[in-house]
Amino acid sequence: MDKRLYSLPCGYISMTPQGIILDVNRTFLEMGNYTQDNLISHHIESIMSVANKLLFHSCFYPFIQLNGYVDEIYFNLKGSNGTDIPVLFNGKYYEETDVVDCIFVHMGRRIDYEQEIRKAKILVEEAYREKNVALVKMEELHLELEHKQIELLKLNNKLEILSITDGLTGLKNRRCFIEKLDEYLVQYKQTNCLFSLLILDIDHFKSVNDTHGHLIGDEVLIQLAKLLADFFPKDYTIARYGGEEFVVILPLRNEEESLKEAELLRSTIQFAKWEIMKITVSIGVATSNPMDTTSSIMAHADKALYSSKERGRNKVTHATFHII
Repeated sequence: MDKRLYSLPCGYISMTPQGIILDVNRTFLEMGNYTQDNLISHHIESIMSVANKLLFHSCFYPFIQLNGYVDEIYFNLKGSNGTDIPVLFNGKYYEETDVVDCIFVHMGRRIDYEQEIRKAKILVEEAYREKNVALVKMEELHLELEHKQIELLKLNNKLEILSITDGLTGLKNRRCFIEKLDEYLVQYKQTNCLFSLLILDIDHFKSVNDTHGHLIGDEVLIQLAKLLADFFPKDYTIARYGGEEFVVILPLRNEEESLKEAELLRSTIQFAKWEIMKITVSIGVATSNPMDTTSSIMAHADKALYSSKERGRNKVTHATFHII
């Protein structure tokens, strides 16, 4: 499992469509004080109460089979010590791997906020029944209620953003990128609107970390992410795919257009005014075709990236072997 996926701020499980757990990250293990031996190759229902198993059966399996995903199922897991763990659950099925990726967000803080809001509402209702001298207190309680509601909205928004954002660079994360790529492929097959995919990799990035340390390496990644965000239009999907690899989806770009845009990006990076140290990137480009799947177009772009590296790095190569 990818190191960043292993330490996500939310629990992650991959499992079969039948519920057999295949992999799990550290955050999920800590959430319920589990061990991998407790979970790997066991059924997800082994950490649920009878009531929650019924809820899981009625929501998870039908939606996965019909839609390929489930959104925001709320139920309790059983920790290793028997305690209830309230979680918000999302899952998506990937047909090419026959695996369901699942995200679990611990809802303890949200429940606390909701309980505080309910308590505040009860106090407000009691204040209405008091004499006029209670009006001042009632106003204070109204303000407290509004404050708690704002905090809850902010927390919900933060949870949603965290689930699709790379924590270091602020770009979209790998999970969000894959979802967007799936959407582009579906749209392409329905409308025949071309798009292209870039994969770029920082040249000799390992030597940056080895020579200057990982903190400097992180700063280089952050600066490159900012350059990418400034370079491309707002409607482009830009994401950190992992490590020093970044990916960009170019809407309505054919082979020639995407190759030119990738070359302009490569040149811009090479001659940019870097605050710490100059870097170059190698880029692989692939353009959608009717036979593509998410895996195949990624493989084509990755093969083109490898070709750019073999040719000496700081190069651009299209999967059709057009090179610059």
